[in-house]
Amino acid sequence: MRKKQILVLVAVLLSTVSLPITLTGASVALPDIAADLGARLAPVQWVVNGYNATFASFMLVSGSLADLVGRRRVYAAGVAVFAVTGLLSTLATDIVLLDVVRAVAGAGAAAAGASGGALLATSFEGRARTRVFGLFGTALGVGLAFGPTVAGALIGAFGWRMVFGLPAAVALAVLCVVPLLPESRDPAPRRVDTGGAVTFTLFLLLLITGFVEGPDLGWTSPLPLAAFAASLVCLAVFAGIERRRPDPMFDFGLFTGPRFLAFSTAAATIVCVLVPLLVYLPAYFTEVLEMSPQRAGATLIMLTAPTLVLPSLIGPVTRWVSPAAVVVLSLVLVGAGAAWLALAGPEAGTPGLAGPLLTIGLGVGASIGLIDGVAIGSAPADRAGTAAGMLNTARLGSETIAIAVCGAVLAATTGGRLAGPGFTEGLRLTLWAMAGLTLLSVLLCAFLLRGGSAVRQAAEKGVSV
Repeated sequence: MRKKQILVLVAVLLSTVSLPITLTGASVALPDIAADLGARLAPVQWVVNGYNATFASFMLVSGSLADLVGRRRVYAAGVAVFAVTGLLSTLATDIVLLDVVRAVAGAGAAAAGASGGALLATSFEGRARTRVFGLFGTALGVGLAFGPTVAGALIGAFGWRMVFGLPAAVALAVLCVVPLLPESRDPAPRRVDTGGAVTFTLFLLLLITGFVEGPDLGWTSPLPLAAFAASLVCLAVFAGIERRRPDPMFDFGLFTGPRFLAFSTAAATIVCVLVPLLVYLPAYFTEVLEMSPQRAGATLIMLTAPTLVLPSLIGPVTRWVSPAAVVVLSLVLVGAGAAWLALAGPEAGTPGLAGPLLTIGLGVGASIGLIDGVAIGSAPADRAGTAAGMLNTARLGSETIAIAVCGAVLAATTGGRLAGPGFTEGLRLTLWAMAGLTLLSVLLCAFLLRGGSAVRQAAEKGVSV
């Protein structure tokens, strides 16, 4: 491996680990942020929701911009924005300022994530590219999975501000390496889809606004109703823009393929369970089960550890069991774990949490990486890049909405405090909803994939089906 390849790999992996830590890590810090800044639950939720919404919205457009003006240039800009906003977050004394800074940080994270992947793709070839993208996925998983654990340790030792400070410090270190990275552009880049990016971002932000402000102002108040109505308008405009573009960043036509639709549905459903739990379980552990932040983060390892072990073990299994069957089984495990967790009350303690958390973790771990491969493989070869972008956008958009919905339920049942008996009631309600959503996803995927084995066997024999 050449020196420049090593530099690209080290820089991208370091930044990639840092990006999701400030999402799941911030969830552990929410009670401390609210107490320190004297904020209500609704504005505090924007620390997580604002970051995730802009991260999801700007991922695709950042990739197009990187192809147009230079991947290293966009990567440097994204890492710089992420670093500066992280440092500003450590200095924030007002919740509104912190929310704005976190939303800007999400845009920087999207630019760093999309262009970082492009840098890897242009720096490596063949088997080496496959290996480094495996490491890239693992780095994302580590940041997402162990963000609460790292945050718990940081909060216990230094306070909540270090949850943003440490990733910012890592980003600053990466910036020192950026001038040594190779630059590349697409010789025939697509035009940046500004209209699509703006309308999709507004759709997410307005929808989240409705869910965040609804419990506080009342669901029939003008602001939530207007936000929901405007979000639907933005979604319709976004769909119209994408359908008219000759090279859309979000090609709705791919959803006419039953296998791509099934795997995209499965991917979205799994993150709709996993990520809201990573965001809100730490607060439940600290406020209701009276765990320390360190212990809350350590307890979540039971949920996240399988995501690091299983992906490398599932590959050999698919020689005997079809990937589609593994995906459906993963959904079953995630749904069963959510229902099991709903039945475990506050008296269950850590031993009682082990079973449901590990069950969900096994389902998530078995599907990581596998879903991406089979989903993108089910799309036409000349649209693989678009399919990958759509899959990630569907996944990120779904988890953003799921976090907002779960937050709205918990805010309504706890009176905006994320504490007391109402927290248990609200969490149980969201868990049953997750279990129900997963059941529907299992049925839909089983229906859409019902002819998959016959088609695959026929293709192997050269028979038309």
